[in-house]
Amino acid sequence: MATPVVTKTAWKLQEIVAHASNVSSLVLGKGSGRLLATGGDDCRVNLWSINKPNCIMSLTGHTSPVESVRLNTPEELIVAGSQSGSIRVWDLEAAKILRTLMGHKANICSLDFHPYGEFVASGSQDTNIKLWDIRRKGCVFRYRGHSQAVRCLRFSPDGKWLASAADDHTVKLWDLTAGKMMSEFPGHTGPVNVVEFHPNEYLLASGSSDRTIRFWDLEKFQVVSCIEGEPGPVRSVLFNPDGCCLYSGCQDSLRVYGWEPERCFDVVLVNWGKVADLAICNNQLIGVAFSQSNVSSYVVDLTRVTRTGTVAQDPVQDSQPLAQQPPLPSVPLRRIYERPGTACSKPQRVKQNSESERRSPSSEDEREERESRAEIQNAEDYNEIFQPKNSISRTPPRRSEPFPAPPEDDTATAKEAAKPSPAMDTQFPVPNLEVLPWPQVATSTPAPKAEPAIIPATRNEPIGLKASDFLPAVKVSQQTELVDEDAMSQIRKGHDTMCVVLTSRHKNLDTVRAVWTTGDIKTSVDSAVAISDLSVVVDLLNIVNQKASLWKLDLCTTVLPQIEKLLQSKYESYVQTGCTSLKLILQRFLPLITDILAAPPSVGVDISREERLHKCRLCYKQLKSISGLVKSKSGLSGRHGSAFRELHLLMASLD
Repeated sequence: MATPVVTKTAWKLQEIVAHASNVSSLVLGKGSGRLLATGGDDCRVNLWSINKPNCIMSLTGHTSPVESVRLNTPEELIVAGSQSGSIRVWDLEAAKILRTLMGHKANICSLDFHPYGEFVASGSQDTNIKLWDIRRKGCVFRYRGHSQAVRCLRFSPDGKWLASAADDHTVKLWDLTAGKMMSEFPGHTGPVNVVEFHPNEYLLASGSSDRTIRFWDLEKFQVVSCIEGEPGPVRSVLFNPDGCCLYSGCQDSLRVYGWEPERCFDVVLVNWGKVADLAICNNQLIGVAFSQSNVSSYVVDLTRVTRTGTVAQDPVQDSQPLAQQPPLPSVPLRRIYERPGTACSKPQRVKQNSESERRSPSSEDEREERESRAEIQNAEDYNEIFQPKNSISRTPPRRSEPFPAPPEDDTATAKEAAKPSPAMDTQFPVPNLEVLPWPQVATSTPAPKAEPAIIPATRNEPIGLKASDFLPAVKVSQQTELVDEDAMSQIRKGHDTMCVVLTSRHKNLDTVRAVWTTGDIKTSVDSAVAISDLSVVVDLLNIVNQKASLWKLDLCTTVLPQIEKLLQSKYESYVQTGCTSLKLILQRFLPLITDILAAPPSVGVDISREERLHKCRLCYKQLKSISGLVKSKSGLSGRHGSAFRELHLLMASLD
């Protein structure tokens, strides 16, 4: 009798190289859970079918990196926003550009399609939210209220409200029919990355970088519960379709939460790193994550996940499927959304827009649309998904078969199962973890691999390190056999030097820690600066940055020269730390510095005021020196470019 095969709860489906350069944004189609759209620093938007290696379609037209993408629910339209502030909408079935929308003054951070009407909402680094009418190619309304970048936008299921999350630690709810803000939800202590409406009830969930998830009652406009202790910043949340629980994509795990009372039903280990988006299809949760130019997709079998009942104590990855528990009695605690039977009415136009926001089609628009192309990379997959043979079947095709789970067995059995067989021709293949090449339009000779100008913080191999450097040189003519002793002596050649370096750094950190324990932050930073080791300064700033209240004006005078060095470093982690510290200083002290410098001189002798004035002058001089460096780097692409552009906006008052 054959032994039953035990399958996994979560597994990696595939990994692809999605763009020729870094991936900057991606989104899953929520209608089917099988369509993936990615935006990259190469200014392209690529479309993929989950678990297929080849790109279906590549959309061009943007002239700067694509930082936000969104698919509408039927997966007929896709919208993409770029660093330059432009927005483009493509019709996927017609394979052509539909609209080009201009109006934002900074990069687009968030987008969302209206669930019924032909409207798109956009949030930008310029703190504005705009509602666009796709049919009339114009801005319907602009919503102002946030003081920092708008990171996430979501329409309510009935299409009457719009929720926005921003770096200013707040969530705001906007009434589309009245054109005004209904309520503001404070409480988070860090940037809010994501918001999500409950599919049925008047309930909103928000996730923040402060590692908390808050649930808000949209009738009473107050917090229902707060879940704390997330393993990292919350970047993606998703309600179960029936609204029984909330899924949170955490660092390398999926957590399942309830909110009345707050509790964790289950924790599933998934090695997906920082998951970027979630979707549910066929009782499976699909998660996607990206790193540099690679995009990975993962599957979690929801039939093996606890969604109601008792609280989970430890990460669960059971060997047997869990019996699906019946949902709790469906007695709604709040009002239910009233979904319109037809397309919703157009939001009320509260004020007249400027000429630039209600532009009519011009020659410039027509030229931009001519320059935008939809390059179909895989005609067979494109015709299958976007060109149905009859009008009744909806796109993309609704697959009734879930992704098969690989068996939980040893490596040898997995390799045997991965061998192709005729019986598997009509099924999905066993997940292949090898990186699949991105389809190139034209072939060319590969360029020699050069050392990057910026060394990434996370990498799979050492920069500039070759195994041959540790082995003795062998002449080709002699073909001398390598002796173990010779190899070991070569490997140990630099060992002593490395030990000296690590010992020295450990001693330096002990010195700083001894001063830190006295509670004198300023002296601790001074001692770290006196050591003349940027790595020690970075370690200390990473601690200070976690608590903004530790920052004082006299601390800024010491740290600002070090920040200027960090921003010029070739190490990505150093640059990130420098940007974070500079942002904190600008937000907390720049208004104070400018006010004190602009104040008239006082009468008499005030020693404390003179000392404060001296510190402000010193900080102002250092900030002016750094502003030139920030401005020169604001044209970079990718995450660094976004950070420097944000700093450049904050330093605008220095000019």
